Amino acid sequence: MGVSMETARMWVERWERQQERYAVDREERFSVIADVVEHTTAGRARPHLLDLGCGPGSLAARLAARFPDAEIVAADMDPLLLELGRTHHADAARYVDTVIGEEGWTRSLGLERPLDAAVSTTALHYLPEPALLRTYRSLASLLRPGGVLVNGDHFPPDAPACSALTAHVGRRRSERTGSRTREDWRSWWDDAARDPELADLFDERGRRPAARAGSGGDERVTAHRHAELLRRAGFAHVVPVWQFGDSAVLVAVMDGAPGVRAPAGT
Repeated sequence: MGVSMETARMWVERWERQQERYAVDREERFSVIADVVEHTTAGRARPHLLDLGCGPGSLAARLAARFPDAEIVAADMDPLLLELGRTHHADAARYVDTVIGEEGWTRSLGLERPLDAAVSTTALHYLPEPALLRTYRSLASLLRPGGVLVNGDHFPPDAPACSALTAHVGRRRSERTGSRTREDWRSWWDDAARDPELADLFDERGRRPAARAGSGGDERVTAHRHAELLRRAGFAHVVPVWQFGDSAVLVAVMDGAPGVRAPAGT
């Protein structure tokens, strides 16, 4: 089910363009995530990073360029996007096929040492709260003391009355940068489905309900609620470090003292 480098490059480049339609200041958000990783891993010879919901490797590739000595594991459940990443960004990460949030999903990662950071961008919003809590608890067990989870995503405001306001601010920013004129999510998938070289991967994708269900879903979990779940999972501190409209980067930090965890249920 492999694809050629030329085909992978074309579809990954189109993926990058259509994602800019939805992620406000996408490159800046990537840079902020990398800034957090830089701060967390300062002085560490070989940072150990996990990219959650990696898609075709967009974030993993940027992290690999900025941290060439890092060991990066990139996880996703979509066979098509994973194959595009393995081909186009082959040297960026070790790609793992797993369903994030399912029971035992971390065993597939094959990690041999604690993580310094787990990162994600525009991927975890499809998880309902019970799966989010399981995922956060799993990550808390994988991160070293002082390690971080960095999540760049869409977070609706706590007050529903402000949803239209934050959406408007983000939309106007996208219009000023021209990203609203780019192709959308559905047209990318519709066009990719017509590429004969991707047919086997689409067939495999069709046999996986989880991969189909994760395409474009949004559970609309607020940043405040994410913070509550993260603290319940064992993270000591949760702080937003960047925001534009409802696009934000949320950082959760493990306690820096070995063996110490935040009390369950806080």
